[in-house]
Amino acid sequence: MSAEPQVAPVPRDGAASRRIAEGIRDAILHGEYHPGSRLRQEEIAERFGASRVPVREALKALESEGLVTLVANAGAWVSRLTLEECEEVYQARERLEPLLLRYSAPHLTPEDLQQLDALARRMAETDDVAEFLRLDREFHMLSYSRADTLMLGDLVRRFWNTTQPYRRAYTLLIDAHRTRIVHDEHHLLVTALREGDLESAEQTITGHIRRTRRMLAKHPEIFSAGS
Repeated sequence: MSAEPQVAPVPRDGAASRRIAEGIRDAILHGEYHPGSRLRQEEIAERFGASRVPVREALKALESEGLVTLVANAGAWVSRLTLEECEEVYQARERLEPLLLRYSAPHLTPEDLQQLDALARRMAETDDVAEFLRLDREFHMLSYSRADTLMLGDLVRRFWNTTQPYRRAYTLLIDAHRTRIVHDEHHLLVTALREGDLESAEQTITGHIRRTRRMLAKHPEIFSAGS
């Protein structure tokens, strides 16, 4: 499993489509576009200095990643979840990500483990939410990166994409005590992976995901606001 999603192949204007998809993806993942935001082709084309053809192809690629919702004859929007949908996705993540980690863990290299430890430390040192979210995604995607799967890796990446805005909301909600737990879990996960303790690693990542799900369930206003 590669560390980050790849844009789906496009039949024409491939380079421009990939460039536009990368730009929109970054904007969505970093909160520039909120869930439910309208993505207007003409505005995107102007922003990236391109025609509408590569914009359409880029939006199709992002739809396949779970970031964009396309409605025939209506337009494109940043994908959003209801509380119930988010609950379902997180419950799926609780079950699937430990399995993906089990596939990956035996093949993580000493360099991978060293990088995971460094990322955990950097997360604990930053107070910047955007930086934390970037490092957190890099940390978890790296922990899964050695898994050789047909569908599971792509499915987990899609779940990460669709829940990204809600992880940002969770990060803004938690207090100092819960923040410390998050960082402790990252360090516990690295330790378990280094020791080859797959059961502990799976338990840690399951609890890590469940804690976010339960906190989000206490704040339904996040979903009605589309933030």
